[in-house]
Amino acid sequence: MSDWEDNNDADSVVNAKPAPAFKNSEWRPQSSESKENVYFGVKRGRPAALGKSDQDGPQWRNWRDQADTCSREFNSRNGERDANRRGRGQIGGHTSGSPNVMSFTVDNSVVGRVIGRGGSKIREIEESSGARIKINRGDVEGEVVIFGDIDVQQKAKEIIDDLISDNGPRFRDGPRAPAPAGRNGSCWSSSDLQQSATKYSEQTERIDWLAIRENKDKYIAMKWQDLPPMKKDFYIEDPAVSARSAEEIDAWRKENNSIFVDDLKEEEKRPIPNPVCTFEEAFLHYPGIMENIVRVGFTKPTPIQSQAWPIVLKGLDLIGIAQTGTGKTLAYLLPGFIHMDQQPLSRDKRDGPGMLVLTPTRELALQIETECNKYSYKGFKSICIYGGGDRRAQIKMVTSGVDIVIATPGRLNDLQMNNLINLRTITYLVLDEADRMLDMGFEPQIMKLILDIRPDRQTVMTSATWPPGVRRLAKSYLKDPMMVYVGTLDLAAVNTVQQIVLFVQEEEKKAYVFDFIRNMEPEDKALIFVGRKANVDDLSSDLSLRGTAVQSLHGDREQCDREEALQDFRDGNVRILVATDLASRGLDVSDITHVFNFDFPRNIEEYVHRVGRTGRAGRSGVSVTLVTRDDWSKAAELINILERAGQEVPEELVLMAERFEKKQRERAMMPTRGGSRGGGGGRGGGRRDRDLTWI
Repeated sequence: MSDWEDNNDADSVVNAKPAPAFKNSEWRPQSSESKENVYFGVKRGRPAALGKSDQDGPQWRNWRDQADTCSREFNSRNGERDANRRGRGQIGGHTSGSPNVMSFTVDNSVVGRVIGRGGSKIREIEESSGARIKINRGDVEGEVVIFGDIDVQQKAKEIIDDLISDNGPRFRDGPRAPAPAGRNGSCWSSSDLQQSATKYSEQTERIDWLAIRENKDKYIAMKWQDLPPMKKDFYIEDPAVSARSAEEIDAWRKENNSIFVDDLKEEEKRPIPNPVCTFEEAFLHYPGIMENIVRVGFTKPTPIQSQAWPIVLKGLDLIGIAQTGTGKTLAYLLPGFIHMDQQPLSRDKRDGPGMLVLTPTRELALQIETECNKYSYKGFKSICIYGGGDRRAQIKMVTSGVDIVIATPGRLNDLQMNNLINLRTITYLVLDEADRMLDMGFEPQIMKLILDIRPDRQTVMTSATWPPGVRRLAKSYLKDPMMVYVGTLDLAAVNTVQQIVLFVQEEEKKAYVFDFIRNMEPEDKALIFVGRKANVDDLSSDLSLRGTAVQSLHGDREQCDREEALQDFRDGNVRILVATDLASRGLDVSDITHVFNFDFPRNIEEYVHRVGRTGRAGRSGVSVTLVTRDDWSKAAELINILERAGQEVPEELVLMAERFEKKQRERAMMPTRGGSRGGGGGRGGGRRDRDLTWI
């Protein structure tokens, strides 16, 4: 028989069932939709809330029978009617009813305060005096019932008055009652509060923030007064370099991608070091560095290396702005080796690393670590710290002694806050891909980390672009730096890449990708950029089902899977990698022949970085970009990039940019919603704006 058949007889009359009797061990808290009854019991494990059905159980029935008996005896002695046998009273007034039962009503809005703030106090009274207090929450007002001696009842009532005196409790049929005189709205007495405030004021000294700001420099000097001595200048200029004339240097800089050097010192400008044209001119006096260069097989330095090495070796702070793939890593890495080796404080006496390289992504951090190991010098030990890696293993490596730390800001900040790494010993700081770190929101972590590094350090900052955020960071944390930028400070893609722009519908994108892959040559290697992580998985799955060997890379993949995907792509096990913009920075795979932009990037800076993944190390490459009508807001910026790189600008792209500019002007001239046009605003105006966007 079903549940409803058990509860109803044949004539659809509800069968009354006796309430089940529960043992003490069977009590469980029960929720209530419209009413909440709270019972403060002495025994541990008693419920905080009883439903209506629980009031018929043996526990509550004993108390109710006792209360009714006392009430009948009291009423019979005083000749009162039986209707008043429960002895209801009003808060603040005299209580009628049994001398062992006191009840009064309170507003529902303050029941929660009584239960929450006064629960512990009420339980103390129950345990010490044997009283029992029950609170019933009704639809509008609640009822408080107190069982016990008159003195105990009065004491419990005073505590409840204190708890609800902030809002002022309501009488049953009258206005809100004023808070009792001398009440402070707290369960603590006024004398206790005053004593606590006096004790706090005596023990606490006021902080004079104005004096701290005025003496900021003095406090900083006190913090770093025990620093060991440091040396920065290690440059020995080759005679061939110093003998070059100004005309020869200007011609060389112009021939090498228009190198520009500027001194950002505000006072008297310093002479700019001449560039070096060979590795010997830079590192002839450091045979260990030369051995590494000869072993790797490089023939000559890149333009930014030629100009950056003399500046960094002289101990000056540097800002290096250059396109991706131009050798910025070695521009700061090799001088950093010499800097650490030549410090007055030997490595065995240093209680921490000497060089710190901060990078935005795990992939770039691992790549720099590989470069460090490739150009090992004097046995320097380098480690890579990044989120997603084995934290325990990283802590073990850090605490066992290390010379060079390559880290992402988040994980390094985690270790530093837990006092697992000492940053006070760092004398050489690198902020690599600073623009990307700011885009990813790492600026607060960077600021906090830099405050724990000695202020007289040498700092090198590299970036592919020069936005306002990077300028602010450079001004705050570099001291009188020199700037070296190759080409222009304006955004520009590498001129070794052919940029192709195709106009498609959104639903046609996959067909274009499949056709592109079908026509790839056996030696081609393609990096496909997709805007969203879910779409990366979707596209890579479709390619796999078509029998294409492919790997995928995005932030939601496990770190081991990300490393495996990159390694397979580098080794040539797969020739296609589908990735988000995670791979647009720092991914150094020299034999990428094609970049395919399945989705147009969120901004034009990311487009430049994507294109820079190919055409590296003197090679040529091809970039294919699919553009839909949703991307028309970026058409004008894309035209500028194409024109600067000497690429062909499609006529459709020019028309798209003109239409977008025209609609922007029309939208600016349109009245705002709720304006003078009949107060239309509302839905019609919203639909009109959305429709105009796609004309």
